[in-house]
Amino acid sequence: MASRPDDTRVTNGGLDRSIVLVGMMGVGKSTIGRLLAGKLNLEFVDSDEEIEKAAGMPISEIFERFGEPGFRDGERRVIGRLIAEGPKVIATGGGAFINDETRGLIKEKCRSVWIDADLDVLVDRVSRRNHRPLLVGKDPRQVLTELSEKRTPFYQEADIHVRSDSGPHARTVNQILEALA
Repeated sequence: MASRPDDTRVTNGGLDRSIVLVGMMGVGKSTIGRLLAGKLNLEFVDSDEEIEKAAGMPISEIFERFGEPGFRDGERRVIGRLIAEGPKVIATGGGAFINDETRGLIKEKCRSVWIDADLDVLVDRVSRRNHRPLLVGKDPRQVLTELSEKRTPFYQEADIHVRSDSGPHARTVNQILEALA
């Protein structure tokens, strides 16, 4: 039986730095990150999960207790620790790359990949689950439009830019692998 192209594993090619995925909520950073890490034979980590472990509470509670600035400070420290641990694939929260210090650290020590998607794709994806603090009690389309306008100039500073659509995430992973080669 012939193997399918999306089942192929590649070595990490001697990557000496982490690959950090940035982009809007709902773009697929975590799912794409897991697939990409498997292809590159690297560890995958989701910075939001690591923040929750470090804080001992869910992100929604961190936002409630410390506000967005307190969350962003903890996020920066956790991402710094993850980067210092050595090469891996890191999926970041949608606002991580907006923070000047976090962005500077990622740009200096990692390969950054902006995963971009059309607004309709994002709205569809984020509407499936109700766990995002910035969307609670708000219209997802309006919030995503406003966030995109603010964040896109920062995302454009990433080393690599790929588009995700409503198709399989493996297609986006392949785009990233081609750009890394």
